[in-house]
Amino acid sequence: MKPQDYNETIAYIRKYYSDTPEVGIVLGTGLGGLVSRIEIEKQLAYNFIPHFPISTVESHFGKLIFGRIGQRRVVAMQGRLHYYEGYSMQQLTYPIRIMKLLGIQTLLLSNAAGALNPAFKRGELMIIDDHINLLPENPLRGHNLTDFGPRFPDMSRPYDPELIARAEAIAATAGTRVHKGVYVAVQGPNLETRAEYRWLRQMGADVVGMSTVPEVIVARHMGLRTFAISVLTDECDPDHLEPVALEDIVAVAQATEPQLTHIMHELIASL
Repeated sequence: MKPQDYNETIAYIRKYYSDTPEVGIVLGTGLGGLVSRIEIEKQLAYNFIPHFPISTVESHFGKLIFGRIGQRRVVAMQGRLHYYEGYSMQQLTYPIRIMKLLGIQTLLLSNAAGALNPAFKRGELMIIDDHINLLPENPLRGHNLTDFGPRFPDMSRPYDPELIARAEAIAATAGTRVHKGVYVAVQGPNLETRAEYRWLRQMGADVVGMSTVPEVIVARHMGLRTFAISVLTDECDPDHLEPVALEDIVAVAQATEPQLTHIMHELIASL
């Protein structure tokens, strides 16, 4: 992406929304319910925003939503982008760069993921404490955008410990069972084989998904505080593996969504 692209995107958005959001939100598969908790001030469809990629996934809608949660101004992506859709890493992380240029200081992400850890069950939540990147590309590859961050950004703590602790406390108060663990990102779009599930578990991953990591890499490159949480939509037990359809994944995500929405809403309100 060229510097002029960023300028044109920001100029278009500023024609319709002039305030400064503090928190950016990326909503995962089947997890759009947090939008109902936003006091919406403006919505912009991706296909009208210059240089903005358009989500091609059926369950992702493609709107940039501006408003408030509590006293915090937020901007939410209702419709996230994935590498398997054919975008470059620079394209799919472009909205994160734009959110930073609009003023956000914190990025919150949600996703649907498969449970590799046998102690984790379908319909539960996992706060991401660390990740493994198995995607075949990196959004920071190529010319470094020095205005955004350094050539070699540190990733020793990609997920903010204070935000994790706050989310755990919110979940405990609500009586919601929440795990904490390692997310591994794979290319997709196919789900994994039994042998792949065994391999991913042996390397130390607790859940597997196809998103989140590129956005977090770019967010940390720009110095944003980052928090991410997964809804566990299926159990990836290689010895008892059953076929999974997208409809099943979305159904489990939507059933678990009220718990996730409560945690995200209260976390934002506490900032």
